[in-house]
Amino acid sequence: MKKVYANATEALDGVLSDGMLIAAGGFGLCGIPELLLEAIRDSGAQDLTFASNNAGVDDFGIGILLQTKQVKKMISSYVGENAEFMRQYLSGELELEFNPQGTLAERMRAGGAGIPGFYTKTGVGTVIAEGKEHKEFNGETYIMEEGIFADLAIVKAWKADDTGNLVFRKTARNFNVPAATCGKICVAEVEEIVPRGSLDPDSIHLPGIYVHRIIQGSHEKRIEQRTTRKKEDA
Repeated sequence: MKKVYANATEALDGVLSDGMLIAAGGFGLCGIPELLLEAIRDSGAQDLTFASNNAGVDDFGIGILLQTKQVKKMISSYVGENAEFMRQYLSGELELEFNPQGTLAERMRAGGAGIPGFYTKTGVGTVIAEGKEHKEFNGETYIMEEGIFADLAIVKAWKADDTGNLVFRKTARNFNVPAATCGKICVAEVEEIVPRGSLDPDSIHLPGIYVHRIIQGSHEKRIEQRTTRKKEDA
């Protein structure tokens, strides 16, 4: 089965539709599937729901889709660094389902494992727990969270072979692995596609069985918060 496509637009052809739930990897500006997000923007798909740790910044990451008003709802754990995200939420233009960060990661992982729900203590006694099932285990109260089963997963990796085996670089593993597994279709963008058999099996972070389409591209290396000393202190 062909998995390698020429570009992001081709890789998403026949996959996108209005109203989709999309799981996106990345944390801050690290490991963001920027090329696929640009292609989604250019496709004009509307009323999208994104499950992602955050929405990047105003002009990068999911932020570019907020600017074009293509996102209906965010399932996230962090709103900071994106003024448009905050503005749309506070003005009622954007739905937001807040999740503790670990809970969001586990919801994705659970969906990828075929687990419809699980219990956690995180959020008990807070607004996070409102409307959710509560249950006691060994005298402790837990709330039930549902696994995320996305229509599409988009992730960014360092290396891949043509069968879809992925290697992520350092902290770019973050949400990329659980996001990739919970999508009915997973599209990955990578910095380099290497020959089949050249990846050390023990170094593969995500087996190719989870990955349906791959593109190779050039990526921008952004720094979210740059902190430097003054010249006289250096």
